[in-house]
Amino acid sequence: MQALKEWPIAAPGQLPPQVLISDEPCVLRGLVSHWPLVQASQGAPDAAAAAAACLQSMWRDATVGVFQMEAATRGCIAYTEDFSGFNFSRQFMPFDQLLAALLACREQEPSPYVYMGSTTVQTCLPGFAAGHALHMATQEEPLISLWLGNQIRVPAHQDWPSNLACCVAGRRRFTLYPPDAVGDLYIGPLDLTPAGQPISLVDDAAPDLQRFPRFAQAQACAQVVELAPGDAIYIPSLWWHQVEGLDDLNALINYWWRRSPAWSDSPMHALWLSLATVRDLPPAERAAWRALFEHYVFDANAQTAAHVPPQARGLLAPLDETGMRRMRAWLMKKLNR
Repeated sequence: MQALKEWPIAAPGQLPPQVLISDEPCVLRGLVSHWPLVQASQGAPDAAAAAAACLQSMWRDATVGVFQMEAATRGCIAYTEDFSGFNFSRQFMPFDQLLAALLACREQEPSPYVYMGSTTVQTCLPGFAAGHALHMATQEEPLISLWLGNQIRVPAHQDWPSNLACCVAGRRRFTLYPPDAVGDLYIGPLDLTPAGQPISLVDDAAPDLQRFPRFAQAQACAQVVELAPGDAIYIPSLWWHQVEGLDDLNALINYWWRRSPAWSDSPMHALWLSLATVRDLPPAERAAWRALFEHYVFDANAQTAAHVPPQARGLLAPLDETGMRRMRAWLMKKLNR
């Protein structure tokens, strides 16, 4: 395992613009240390209770989705043994009830696990924006979400948007793997996921290297960092990341943004369609399609269609929103035949 690169900041709240376009992850110590939510628990006799009180002060009648897990799970989100479901139950509860449940878990032995995944701050913390500004020089407004729980471990997964995750209460440990580690992480089903993204089947706290031998290669290239309240981590698009809450109450605010136009579709749709149309072809045909994908997609440049007059390039021309709508309609017609 390796330590994650740390990028210096000039002062709290000043995000270096180069970070937003970087293809490498990095840590920004103290980036949001000036936020009231971070400062609320600093030096408090009971940091978890102080953070919960600050969160509740910004809450306005929100009901949120919650995962609940038995102590036997050790807080690691996973599939059931037969892959018919997951090792947690889902329910909805008022946000203040979630906070109370997290504090109550500390009095139980063994302690159960409670977790609220990505929930927009507009939903659960409408008072957040007033005192917690962070300028993001992105093409589109980022999506801002809250993550809240106790000692939960979310296995390695990836997101298409770029991610700036800010630790605001408790400590979190991030373990990152590059996108090309996919084959060493033993990713589960693409269409049955805990919260939208496929996850690794490996429990990295106790990896079964007989069942998952290539995970040793993932461990060798892993980058690990522990964040304290006020620290942030930048995770580029499609980097695999495992996240662990280390304290009784852990809160994280994250910003998601795409480095592509808002009207563009998710490349995951292309992967699904390729699974349906390309994967099971005879090897020679797959190789032929690989050549086409490399030419028209992965190695595409200004010369790819230079021999075709601009007015005749059609699908080979750079896409705009109108072209994307036209292509989507054409694809829908083909798929719905």
